[in-house]
Amino acid sequence: MFDDDEIERYARHIVLADVGGPGQQKLKRARVLVVGAGGLGAPVIQYLAAAGVGTLGIVDDEAVALSNLQRQVIHATAAVGRPKVDSARDWVTGHNPHVTVEAHPLRLVADNAHALIGAYDIVADCSDNFPTRYVVSDTCFFERRPLVTAAVGQFDGSLTTLRPYERGRDGNPNPTYRCLFAEPPPDGLLPSCAEAGILGALVGVVGSLQALEIIKEIVGIGTGLVGRLLLYDARDSRFETVAYGWDPTNPLNGRAAAE
Repeated sequence: MFDDDEIERYARHIVLADVGGPGQQKLKRARVLVVGAGGLGAPVIQYLAAAGVGTLGIVDDEAVALSNLQRQVIHATAAVGRPKVDSARDWVTGHNPHVTVEAHPLRLVADNAHALIGAYDIVADCSDNFPTRYVVSDTCFFERRPLVTAAVGQFDGSLTTLRPYERGRDGNPNPTYRCLFAEPPPDGLLPSCAEAGILGALVGVVGSLQALEIIKEIVGIGTGLVGRLLLYDARDSRFETVAYGWDPTNPLNGRAAAE
């Protein structure tokens, strides 16, 4: 049930035909794990908290740096030097006291991934490195958790949703992250954000889209991005969607894994 504050707070959702009271209840019951409280994580956390997601788990082992503030808008100047998970929690509780925040001040790795991911209903991968992305995506497969994963470059971003533990309309398994990117690139091949730079507002665009896809997954509305990679080019203000499918040679749900 909602109290009077919640009814007023979520009024624009409740009157929305495809969400309504039942959809808002789904959001309130949902447990979402956000991996990374940086550039992508900031708008994801903000919009999920504002939408009324009941529990937000936030995983990050870094402290706020002054150079983060050009794009990581959830953190204030006064938060420099503080753990990002604590700064993010303060923003959430200040904005929406109905949301419970579970802070995990650590790096998600293979040893702790199953316990963390298994405790939530859906995962948002907002990390900034390939080792974490592969650990998250592989673990979501084994824990049977939907994953909305995004990445950004200097002026571009990408976004997709993964449900590889389910089958598509063609009877084949849905694709895994490894169907899209079979192996991580060699170390040092791609420059880091600190080396290459990044347009600050870009992460707001892509992170907001990521939050939207998570809300759609929770409420059960619209068409998701399973088997589709959404690409955004900020230079040319252009969106494209690329279809991709199941790779029978992938190690998770490929033919060899079923034998």
